[in-house]
Amino acid sequence: MASDISALRVRGLTRRYGARTALDALDLDVRPGDLYGFLGPNGAGKTTAIRCILGLIEADAGDVSIYGETDPVRRRAQVGAMVETPAFYQWLSGRMNLELACGWAGFPLADTAAAVQEALARTGLADRADEPVRGYSLGMKQRLGIARALVTRPRLLVLDEPTNGLDPRGMREIRDLLEELVRRDKITVFVSSHLLAEVEAMCTRVGILDAGKLTAEGRVSELLAGSATGGGASALERVAVRVDDPVRARGVLEALEGVEILEADGAGAFQLGLRGTKAAAVNRALVVAEVGVQALVPHEESLEDVYLSVTKKGGAT
Repeated sequence: MASDISALRVRGLTRRYGARTALDALDLDVRPGDLYGFLGPNGAGKTTAIRCILGLIEADAGDVSIYGETDPVRRRAQVGAMVETPAFYQWLSGRMNLELACGWAGFPLADTAAAVQEALARTGLADRADEPVRGYSLGMKQRLGIARALVTRPRLLVLDEPTNGLDPRGMREIRDLLEELVRRDKITVFVSSHLLAEVEAMCTRVGILDAGKLTAEGRVSELLAGSATGGGASALERVAVRVDDPVRARGVLEALEGVEILEADGAGAFQLGLRGTKAAAVNRALVVAEVGVQALVPHEESLEDVYLSVTKKGGAT
């Protein structure tokens, strides 16, 4: 059924550079309507994966389909993309750059003017569209790159680090734009990034790449709960406790089943891991032992915690 077709399906994608494996049998599933975050350390293979998906470089093995289409030319026609820092003809206007992009893509000439104006309006560039690109700020050039990816009205938008170099306001504007494209225009968005807070704030699903391998994939809520592919989060519930008698508290905590002392500063602050034991039971045991509990705060798992748990220190490829 059409509803079961993935927007982007990757199976066994492998790319080697001599003895170095940049992508190692990568599998991905991006569903229609996803705002999918593709995460990984610098050098993890994200840009290599995107270039293989788009057909810009040839994979050594593996299959890619976009909305069920496997032919490289026909599947590429359904995609708009911005890979790394976008480049333009600096002496031409933003509008003329987009018109050229339509021509290169074989977009119908009769529809070009309307499509260009629509892309400029969607990215907030309509008022500056006829100025030379050399006068654009970095944020405007990033927006123009997204406009160029949108101008042929694709079903899937692939963006490689679209907020690189932007200030917090610019990053927020790009995030709002991508969310609106998914919500209003029904475009599926696949965005690579190493900015965890941005991805956690806007993405519906996430895949984490490390050394060319997918180490976790799923909805953000699934990753935080530890139930997504790859076992991204620990089953331990973590809590921070501060007490007035660290020596007595340690004795109580070490005697409690399902409680692990992860860190202790010797001055009354403990980081605990709970497995099958509730924070309330820890509090009760300390109080019964006449240990004054000054604070007990559950630790909320973040995407950063998941990311650090499934990636090695430093990118490998």
